[in-house]
Amino acid sequence: MSLADQVAANLPYLRRYARALTGSQGTGDAFVRQTLEAALADEQLKQELAEGGRVPLYRAFDKLWSSAHMEVAADSGSDDHEGSAQDRLRRITPVNRQALLLTTLEDFSNEDAGKIMGMSADDVASLVSEAVSEIDRESTTSVLIIEDEPLISMQLEDLVRSLGHEICGTAATRTQAQQVVAETRPGLVLADIQLADGSSGLDAVDDILEIGSVPVIFITAYPERLLTGDRPEPTYLITKPFQEASVRTAISQALFFNSSRPLN
Repeated sequence: MSLADQVAANLPYLRRYARALTGSQGTGDAFVRQTLEAALADEQLKQELAEGGRVPLYRAFDKLWSSAHMEVAADSGSDDHEGSAQDRLRRITPVNRQALLLTTLEDFSNEDAGKIMGMSADDVASLVSEAVSEIDRESTTSVLIIEDEPLISMQLEDLVRSLGHEICGTAATRTQAQQVVAETRPGLVLADIQLADGSSGLDAVDDILEIGSVPVIFITAYPERLLTGDRPEPTYLITKPFQEASVRTAISQALFFNSSRPLN
């Protein structure tokens, strides 16, 4: 596989990681662009990317992020939401959240995450443990689950409740989601894309966002349909079959950043 093919195959997932880490599509994509520019200027890195792809690419991103994220966090005033997200990010140790995202959202082993972050696998495990403790301190909310597969819906219900949140409703179709939202306002939405009657989870979420802003996490077997760059992409996107740790991390991130919620 050529260098271009290697990078193209991994780029959507690096962008997903960058957005989750920064809490902003714009800031995340800016870091990814700088990473690619640095890669093109480094012959050794280009060779590593052509041979192995994913770990070297994330390692290059990590070097850039580690050296610049505090400066960006203090200076990213492009809009109120992004600035507020960065303020929240500074209150949570970035390296802990980074380790958690690498090992859950991006599904790296502790060993590979250690290679990316320049530390041992044991150090990564320790950081992940600390991050989980921070997650447990997050405030609770009510959750709407839009999912047409009963077993997955039940699994998500159990996971959400285990985190201390309430279920305000479940829906297998766009119409059912509308009915739930007509009676109660969720504080978080977990949504599949393809629903039981052929309706779209994207449309169901759009209906909700017309009423008011709420953090949304998409859980789908077809992430490539949302990672095209043709439209604003969701920051929180989980691939089926999912790890419960990935959903746990995404919930923490979404509530932590108050994703999609306009600031007063």
